Amino acid sequence: MEQKTVLVVDFEFTMPDGKYHPQNFFPEIIEAGVVKAADETIIDTFSSYVKPKKFPKLTKRCKSFLGITQEDVESGISFEEFIEKLVSLDGGENCEIITWGNMDMKVLKQNCMLNHIAFPFKGKLRDLAFEYKTFFGDRTLTGLRKAAKEYGSEGAGKHHKALDDAMTTYQLLTLFEKDRAYVENPQTTKIGELIDFSHFFDSAD
Repeated sequence: MEQKTVLVVDFEFTMPDGKYHPQNFFPEIIEAGVVKAADETIIDTFSSYVKPKKFPKLTKRCKSFLGITQEDVESGISFEEFIEKLVSLDGGENCEIITWGNMDMKVLKQNCMLNHIAFPFKGKLRDLAFEYKTFFGDRTLTGLRKAAKEYGSEGAGKHHKALDDAMTTYQLLTLFEKDRAYVENPQTTKIGELIDFSHFFDSAD
């Protein structure tokens, strides 16, 4: 049987300086982090800056919020090279693409469309933040690092660093899948685990 592969993906995007966007502004992927795993074992990781094309100059807000410099993105790979890398990591139709929230895939699809490049993934897309919200009955979506804290973890590395956030999402995925499997198929509890018989034996001595 073919093993199930997951690609946990996190992207960082360009952003405008304030609430007033430049004309025709759209977010472009400028940093990518990917964790590839099979059978709960990490088999590959990928991290790179990506050069923005339409709005190549980063805004002050973007640099400050993400801690990314203009030199970082200018040293990055082209969007075309980035998509080629994603295609090489993709595990085909049996591979699940995991993100925290739906923005990563929305922006990737938009960027591909605007660059006239085919979307690189063939497998099922999963928004782990939405699954987490639904499973725990939360009213709103939980941020990645807050969800990690709820599981007793600070997460991996630095927040808004793409590979660190992808690694944190992967950690949450493994914990969450165990919780969900337990709830859907709890182990049958034996009566001996519910009642302490030890005092009966003590009184019989």
